[in-house]
Amino acid sequence: MAENEKQIQIRTLYGESTTISIPSNRSIQDLKLLLVLIFIPAKTCPNFHLFFKGAKMSLGSSLSSYSIESDEFIVLVPFTKKDKSQNQVRSVSHTDRYDTLPKTSSSSSVVADSTYSDLMEDLSSLADRDRNQNSKEVLENVVSHIETPERNETWNQLLGDVFNSSKESSDLDEKGYEKIARFSDSMNCLCDSKTGKCLLLKLLGNNKEKLCQCPIWLKRLLKVFSFLNIFSGFLQMQNLAITWDSVKGAMRNLGAFGLEVGVEDVKHLSVICPKILRIGNNVSEPIKLGDVIVILDSSANARVQPGSANNIRTVRKQVSTSSIVNTVKKRELAFKTTLWWVVGISLGKRKCGNGMKKLPSLEDLLVLMKDTDTATTFGESKRARTNSSAGLTSQSGQTRCRDMKPLSPEEMVGHLRKGVGSRQQIVHVKEIGARIAIRVDIPNELSELTATALKKIGVSRLYSHQAESIQASLSGKNVVVATMTSSGKSLCYNVPVLESLSQNSMSCALYLFPTKALAQDQIRALSVMTEGMEMSFNFGVYDGDTSQENRKWLRDNARLLITNPDMLHMSILPFHTQFQRILSNLRFVVIDEAHTYKGAFGCHTALVLRRLRRLCGHVYGSDPAFIFCTATSANPREHAMELAGLSTLDLIQNDGSPSGPKFFALWNPPIYWKTVGAFSFAIIISTDGGLKYSSFYLEYLFFFLGKSQVSKASSETCTSKTADKEIISRRSSPVLELSSLFAEMVQHGLRCIAFCKTRKLCELVLLYTREILKEAAPLLVDSIGSYRAGYIAQDRRRIESELFGGKLLGVAATNALELGIDVGHVDATLHLGFPGSVSSLWQQAGRSGRREKSSLAVYVAFEGPLDQYFMKFPEKLFGRSIECCHIDAQNKQVLEQHLVCASVEHPLSLLHDERYFGPGLNSSIASLVKKRCLSSDPSHDFPDRMWSYIGIEKRPSYGVSIRAIETEKYKVIDKKTNEVIEEIEESKAFFQVYEGAVYMQQGKIYLVKDLDIYEKIAICEEAVVTYYTKTRDYTDVHLSGRDMVCSALLHLHMHSFISCDLQQMVMLPAVACYVVLE
Repeated sequence: MAENEKQIQIRTLYGESTTISIPSNRSIQDLKLLLVLIFIPAKTCPNFHLFFKGAKMSLGSSLSSYSIESDEFIVLVPFTKKDKSQNQVRSVSHTDRYDTLPKTSSSSSVVADSTYSDLMEDLSSLADRDRNQNSKEVLENVVSHIETPERNETWNQLLGDVFNSSKESSDLDEKGYEKIARFSDSMNCLCDSKTGKCLLLKLLGNNKEKLCQCPIWLKRLLKVFSFLNIFSGFLQMQNLAITWDSVKGAMRNLGAFGLEVGVEDVKHLSVICPKILRIGNNVSEPIKLGDVIVILDSSANARVQPGSANNIRTVRKQVSTSSIVNTVKKRELAFKTTLWWVVGISLGKRKCGNGMKKLPSLEDLLVLMKDTDTATTFGESKRARTNSSAGLTSQSGQTRCRDMKPLSPEEMVGHLRKGVGSRQQIVHVKEIGARIAIRVDIPNELSELTATALKKIGVSRLYSHQAESIQASLSGKNVVVATMTSSGKSLCYNVPVLESLSQNSMSCALYLFPTKALAQDQIRALSVMTEGMEMSFNFGVYDGDTSQENRKWLRDNARLLITNPDMLHMSILPFHTQFQRILSNLRFVVIDEAHTYKGAFGCHTALVLRRLRRLCGHVYGSDPAFIFCTATSANPREHAMELAGLSTLDLIQNDGSPSGPKFFALWNPPIYWKTVGAFSFAIIISTDGGLKYSSFYLEYLFFFLGKSQVSKASSETCTSKTADKEIISRRSSPVLELSSLFAEMVQHGLRCIAFCKTRKLCELVLLYTREILKEAAPLLVDSIGSYRAGYIAQDRRRIESELFGGKLLGVAATNALELGIDVGHVDATLHLGFPGSVSSLWQQAGRSGRREKSSLAVYVAFEGPLDQYFMKFPEKLFGRSIECCHIDAQNKQVLEQHLVCASVEHPLSLLHDERYFGPGLNSSIASLVKKRCLSSDPSHDFPDRMWSYIGIEKRPSYGVSIRAIETEKYKVIDKKTNEVIEEIEESKAFFQVYEGAVYMQQGKIYLVKDLDIYEKIAICEEAVVTYYTKTRDYTDVHLSGRDMVCSALLHLHMHSFISCDLQQMVMLPAVACYVVLE
């Protein structure tokens, strides 16, 4: 470290700190600029003051003027600027004063700022340091960083002559135009500020070449901007606005001196650099004097306001020459920086056949900038931080729709294209045609009682597949119904079950559903069908939410038991003697949503069903018929047969239900550009050495800090990393895009389900959508909710009731609503990312558009390769066949677990049980005997032996989790009300409700205050924060032993949480993974 450098510690009010090295002769303003670059709190809160020993530090003062000891520190205190009132829009002409006019902006700049706009305020004090000097001295201080040394004298002389002449006349004379034309015509290269070499050489990777590589169109843009910049400065000296009339007049005068500039050239500049040159009269945000060159329309409405120029000048403060000079210089620098960046981005997208980079044409550049909207390049997150409402309004820069006119799904597609999807987010729309219903009469085999039950729910005729399935089931066949979602499959099993139970007072039935929500839904359906009818049988739900009292009543009285595979495995089969009445008279076993039983869960369920069939056959003498229902499977018959171990099964797949037209849209979030790598390293500024910059962003900053060396160094809080930066493209947040769509659906009367992959995403979507609705349609804020796993039983029942009753118009849900729960008519479904399989996607999309009504589905893509692949090749998605469902009931490990459970229920027999458990039974029993889990009477021959359980576990089924669901859970308690708001699995508690975590539930935000691992409770309280937390695992890999081929030890390094901006979801840098070689 150089002798005159200081190590200064900076702290915030919240405890964050960093230490930086900076020369003592630098100013406080220099220190602020460095903090914005390397210190996250300074970057996220760009408006801040620095305090030392309770006194605010002056920006112009030097660090050497403060006696900062090694144990002392500077405090960073953020502040919020007050909005300055803006004047109303009025018409203008060439004689209007510039500083009396409203400042304008292009529509693309409403939601974002460019690099130039972001830094202008911080650089303003630097530019104005020498305001008291004459213009020539200011020019000499500033201009050296913008033009090559050979141009300094010419540039200085030109600006001095032009601006000083403004004091004598309000119009440029011929000499002035001649000088501007001559100087602008000399602008032939986008050159380096120090070496004079063409900057495109660096972009093209050709550092050996010395000749200029700038194409003709780029040289022309340089000339055009040079003229506009100087001409704008001349008018600003007199407080005059720039209008098209004045620009065109200047162009004509310049043409006389050989500089041909056209209107189209100016318009091209406004597209490429919208934050530096703007055209129009629309006022959408304030603009500081000199930040932007604004060309106002010279229409018939632009009339001269009363009052002479002299009168206005007497009441307006005269603008100093040095101020205008500095403004012109900064605009020149910002323009060259932006142009360099734009060309660099375009180069990254264009390559020749040999892989070499190829310079773009002007047309290529214009298309690129229109597609990507450069105005959102750097300032999008800043805008969102300072205005949460604006940040949530739209990342695409679109005004939020406030209309609540009802729209059909087809009309909604057109509405989205013109509104929030106006940046071509809709990359494809697939229209799926309607399907006509095939109806048949109710079969004569059904009794009058059953026919009356059907009429009670409005069914006078059946769909063809319903009638076919009912007849097959009543004849004793095993059936699998494989038709589309919302095709009325529940009647395929309810009708034969009701018919059988009404005709035989002893018959019983067992319904198995994969979720509790489906069970509750079926209870509602059965209650409606049997209400007021003389059907002498009881039914009810037997699951984890059922009280002990109700469980006993159901065991003694129910003839139709509704449960799930988990309860069958842990509570019914191990205690089958308590269900003797039901199992002895079991007529039907119904398995709905059969496609969910696949993988490990399907493997376990298959063996649970074999255990059920074995008990019914061996112990209770019953042989129930199986009815399977599935919506999305390529092999429904084979899968159902393997699931229950059946030898025969009838497949019903000719769908007779109607379906309205469905519009399936693919939505790809728009691209914006961002800078990465600027804030993950510490910087030391030293006084020796040449000038090196890792990117134009750093170069732009340090132009104003003088000659300095930018290098890497480690500090207490910033790990040393490469200083290289790059401009990368990122798509806007798909979560915000989906939230905008969710709000649009609800606003325009379309009932909607927004499917999300995780619980956290459900809560975020709900939170963002409510924020949008607060602004656009406040009355609808409470009409949306979320539905996911983890809610306590009472909350689940309430949400299900509100969904079915129509109180909720929209819900953000996990795949808990993917299955066939009846939530009433749904008009639209939204899908946040690919759900993992085509069958799951179609299952979710099938939740909308019941019967003949039209519907809409929108698939919002993440930035991952699979989502982007489908966005680029939609036919690969819509042409892809539905996946098969696979299970392996002969998996040795799973088979042995269930054989132990089966032996407790009834001794095993090789002779009789191989039909249920397959050929692997013999070897599995032998393995369990070795493990001392089974034993038999050795006096019998081996094939005739009965194998009984002798293991140490009293209830082995409790140790076998068929879908890895934990029994140990933590309760999340609201500190204020002392109520349990959710239950979380133990393994997830340490990642979701640790102390300091932000926890979300039904759109409310809580801050976790304490996690009690002994009582298994998490105490939280409602809070207002602008971030959420997310856990991250870090792993250190230590490689030891140079002679070993590969020897590594993995160590859990740490868990940390990352604060994420609620509007932009931008992850802040945290401790990185690293590899240590020993």
